[in-house]
Amino acid sequence: MSRLFAALLLGLLSLAAAAKDAPAADPAIEARMLQIAQELRCLVCQNQTIADSNAGLAVDLREQVRTLLREGQSEAQILQYMTDRYGDFVLYRPPVNGATLVLWFGPALLLVGGLAALVLLLRRRARLGDDRFELDELDAGEQGVTR
Repeated sequence: MSRLFAALLLGLLSLAAAAKDAPAADPAIEARMLQIAQELRCLVCQNQTIADSNAGLAVDLREQVRTLLREGQSEAQILQYMTDRYGDFVLYRPPVNGATLVLWFGPALLLVGGLAALVLLLRRRARLGDDRFELDELDAGEQGVTR
């Protein structure tokens, strides 16, 4: 009997979760909402749009977009509203400006810096004589050196 109760409870919870983000009655609004949701980042998930996320905040943001669409706001107005409220981070592709330069160019600068350091290290090691390096056991045996 307890298994039946647990199964019914699980079924009801899944229905409640599905009903939490029920699609709008208007398919045109739903399509526009999904298009806009692809441009907005989920603030609690890593690297997901609010269209892809099942987090509670993403569900709330999708509903907010639906509400703004029903009020007649354009995509640009909705994106501006979200940016004003949450900052550039809410945009899945934030604009290039002073605050986001590190986001856009930081990885490339780290890669170039790492490659430059590697090249310098390899050049420095190439200039060192063989006496600066320890012999491994195979080389030591070939040269008749004992440790």
